[in-house]
Amino acid sequence: MFVTVAAALISAPDAHLAIAREAMIESQLKPCGVVSTRLVAALYAVPREDFVAPARRALAYSDSAQAVGEARELMPPLSLGHLLQAAAARPEDIVLVVGAATGYSTAILSHLSRSVTALESDATLANAARMSLAGRSVTVVEGPLEAGWPAAGPYTLMLIDGAIELLPPSLIAQLAEGGRVAAIVVGSDGVSRAALGSKRGDTVRFEPIAAAGAALLSPFRKPPVFRF
Repeated sequence: MFVTVAAALISAPDAHLAIAREAMIESQLKPCGVVSTRLVAALYAVPREDFVAPARRALAYSDSAQAVGEARELMPPLSLGHLLQAAAARPEDIVLVVGAATGYSTAILSHLSRSVTALESDATLANAARMSLAGRSVTVVEGPLEAGWPAAGPYTLMLIDGAIELLPPSLIAQLAEGGRVAAIVVGSDGVSRAALGSKRGDTVRFEPIAAAGAALLSPFRKPPVFRF
């Protein structure tokens, strides 16, 4: 049923991608707890293949990261699914996506939230995001990821589209009180986990959700510790 409907919505040459999108959602994400009705509808509505290089369109729905630039990637679908399920974006949310890359997570959140600002530090990726997101109610901005984008805040939800070892005070300051942050957090044990944090005062406390991989965003590395 889903395959027939999905395939009918797009041209025949791309019908296999609609089938692959369904397989990603029904076989990769739902069995692992990504089951929100609104989120699943948004995942169906956003073609992941539009956010990867043309040569990689056929691989867009594999359960793996997709390289989109120098040391940058779209995180694996399940990693992103865990984050979006836990974030539980609401229609009233004001969202900042940090490290938006080509804009896939931004496109999904545009179906779920009041407003989405996509911040990207790489000029090439920012331009790709503007093209991929054309026609959607989102704003793509360019600047250092660790600086955030205070002009559109305060934010009730922040998605870090990659892994972090630390969350800078500059980003915490742009969250509304009680605002949520979804990120892949590298723990002291070296394990990366999808996690959800909430702001209380000047701090964000993260609670782990599930083991999940993503490329570490360089501005969010801990400074090296020297021992003698």
